[in-house]
Amino acid sequence: MTMTRGIVWIHSAQAALCPHIDWAMGAALGRIVHLDWTPQPADPSTRRAECPWTGAVGTGARLASALKGCVRARFEVTEEPTAATDGQRWAYTPRLGVFAATTGANGDVLVGEGRLKAAVAADALGRRPLADALSDLLGVPWDDELEPFRYAGEGAPVLWLHRAG
Repeated sequence: MTMTRGIVWIHSAQAALCPHIDWAMGAALGRIVHLDWTPQPADPSTRRAECPWTGAVGTGARLASALKGCVRARFEVTEEPTAATDGQRWAYTPRLGVFAATTGANGDVLVGEGRLKAAVAADALGRRPLADALSDLLGVPWDDELEPFRYAGEGAPVLWLHRAG
């Protein structure tokens, strides 16, 4: 079994949802989880937390799937690459739903040839502008929506996410 690690950032969740998120993450990780919830400055009615994890390849997908059930939360999950696998990133917002991407060693989103060809074809056929399709393939709408929540208020633990490029 190949092991990897990653981080879960819960950018915002209603206080009543926090115990459910702890439980969902615990179920995905196979252990009890009690996150250190702090106020979310971007939306004072919500809380934020982060949790580094270690587990088998695929744990990130299990975490993202479990958290997706908490439909009013905003979150990101990363899974680092290994010698045998690419990295992964999932982002979720209630408005946009789930964004999933393969990531390179430096964190860049990797877009497969087939998806690029489909975007070019859709543009050529007048179905969707190429710039819009590329924006979605790279997760730009999710980054734009999550950016205000990524900023940690004074005194909160800070783990910055950076967009490459």
